[in-house]
Amino acid sequence: MFNYYLKLAFKSFRRNPILTGLMIAAIALGIGASMTTITVNYLMSADPIPSKSGQLFHVQVDSWDPNNGFNDEPNTPPNQLTWTEATNLMAAQQAFRQTAMAKSGAIIEPQNSDINPFEASIRLTFNDFFPMFNVPFKYGNGWDKKADDDRQMVVVLSKNTNDKVFAGQNSVGNNIVIDGKSFRVIGVLDTWQPLPKFYDVNNGAFDEPEELFMPFYLKQELELPNWGNTNCWKTPEGEGFAAFLQSECINFQMWVELPTEKDKQDYLTFLNNYVNDQKALGRFPRPMNNHLLNVMQWMDDQEVVAEDAQIMMWLSFMFLLVCLLNTIGLQLAKFSAKSAEIGLRRAVGATKGDLFIQYTIETAAVGIAGGILGLALALLGLVGIRQLYGDVLNDLANLDATMIGLALTLSLLASICAGLYPTWRACNIAPASQLKSQ
Repeated sequence: MFNYYLKLAFKSFRRNPILTGLMIAAIALGIGASMTTITVNYLMSADPIPSKSGQLFHVQVDSWDPNNGFNDEPNTPPNQLTWTEATNLMAAQQAFRQTAMAKSGAIIEPQNSDINPFEASIRLTFNDFFPMFNVPFKYGNGWDKKADDDRQMVVVLSKNTNDKVFAGQNSVGNNIVIDGKSFRVIGVLDTWQPLPKFYDVNNGAFDEPEELFMPFYLKQELELPNWGNTNCWKTPEGEGFAAFLQSECINFQMWVELPTEKDKQDYLTFLNNYVNDQKALGRFPRPMNNHLLNVMQWMDDQEVVAEDAQIMMWLSFMFLLVCLLNTIGLQLAKFSAKSAEIGLRRAVGATKGDLFIQYTIETAAVGIAGGILGLALALLGLVGIRQLYGDVLNDLANLDATMIGLALTLSLLASICAGLYPTWRACNIAPASQLKSQ
């Protein structure tokens, strides 16, 4: 019977092509708009490192102004650390893996005279950064702990930087001049674009990863500049770079890898003891407020999915609802025109249930067609988003299998819901009145 009802649906489409086309277009517009915003929100909030997101924790300690909470919120610790905290916590080595980090920048001076010097972003970090965040390598690997401790002039290049400076060749062992100083290349990353860039969301959750990776202590050794967000609640005591490092200004991030719940509790206990020790030295004037948030908790805390993006998603759902109301009106008009046919079918023995199934299948077919067209419109919308925001959103602005399945399911359910009232009206047409009128 299903095939028979499907055949009747296609015959009905051919008899009423304009009404059918309008219904498909209405559903497609609603699905296209809603799926564009749903896809962006879904991928913006996706788990960027699902294999270990529950084991990686962002470290927060409340070293802020005793009179005002961070961002004027009384119970929120700062989202970054001071140099003192970053170096002290790293020296303690209390986690399975740990890395403090900061963003900086410098000028690369290629040996090839055909390539002009250019500015590159730097991620200052520790050797644990690469295994902690599952960073892939095309050539070589990261540095070891000795390179961290000895402040060795080594560097890991991003794939794009290696392509630009060394024409994509294996550059491991070569030297590269950065800010007038020679660094030895020990590794080249493969394509790596975590989205969101969870390890440093406060400096751009959807920015591209840095172009250079260096040992953290070179920040102090080479007096590398601060990039990204820097906040201070009191003026550094003294002038110059050293005074900044010893100040209460925050510009550094810290992540730890804690495989078990016990590891997390032990590290939190360590943090509490550390803060008590600092209080004894006259620091940390605020009540103890240490946080360890895993990847997904940290992205939620930092509102990685912008509020305006969520508002746009709900507005698109409202637009879909308007499209469905229009579809209901079109369905009513279509079934009203078929009153005589419905009355005749009832008179020759078709039950209300038979008619209900028939017209539900017809509306479902409209929904599937609208969903397929809606997917095409959603793809156009995502292309527009890529043009608007650039290459960094290439991975965000794509429909994966989950989103395609959701779009078709949503369009099917929406069309069936839109057809329930018109179908019910059609099933309750009195056959006698229709036969008398013919």
